[in-house]
Amino acid sequence: MPKVTQIKSKNGSNQKQLDTLRSLGLRKIGHTVDVQDSPQARGMLHRVRHLIKVQED
Repeated sequence: MPKVTQIKSKNGSNQKQLDTLRSLGLRKIGHTVDVQDSPQARGMLHRVRHLIKVQED
């Protein structure tokens, strides 16, 4: 399962990006969550790729 960490602020993001971060479970800078590897999750990660860092384990 990949670990996803929010590394940048969500200020200035559009509503779809804010909803995507919320769906991933990310709340603030530095927060890390485990995400199931699926096509839907990969699409969400791609949408907010400029705000997050992904670590494959």
